[in-house]
Amino acid sequence: MFRYPTRLANARSSQHDSPPKLGRRAGREISTIQQVSGQSSVKTVPRRTPPVLEFHSSAKWKSYFEASKANTKLIVIDFTASWCVPCRFMEPVINEFAAKYTDVEFTKIDVDELMDVAQEFGVQAMPTLVLIKKGRVIDKVTGVRKEELQKKIEKHRTSYIGA
Repeated sequence: MFRYPTRLANARSSQHDSPPKLGRRAGREISTIQQVSGQSSVKTVPRRTPPVLEFHSSAKWKSYFEASKANTKLIVIDFTASWCVPCRFMEPVINEFAAKYTDVEFTKIDVDELMDVAQEFGVQAMPTLVLIKKGRVIDKVTGVRKEELQKKIEKHRTSYIGA
């Protein structure tokens, strides 16, 4: 018979017949249940996902941006704000795409912290996602548009822009 580990059994919801929710992300680890010889155990498995780079300093952003001009890698800049509700809807999408498209760099800039950078890229509404390659803006998505963003990432991630 399958038994839930004590730690997970105590955290179960009021539905006694349903199993506990597994696979919730806790930092960079995922808990899974394995049955070994009729006994269950909790195993922590590290998960590797590329981070979304966050910038809180104009100087650090400018240094990163200048360095990005030297390669042809696609960079997606997520212009967001802590108070922006639509931005919160896009956050898991950005994290999902960062895990899926490992050849693309994803960055996040809070417009309240780096207003000068937001103005430089002409951000007027949020969320605004700017796609750049070799220091040039090649596309832009404004609003909660997962499918549109995905199409543009797939279109531009392999296309080459000459010097």
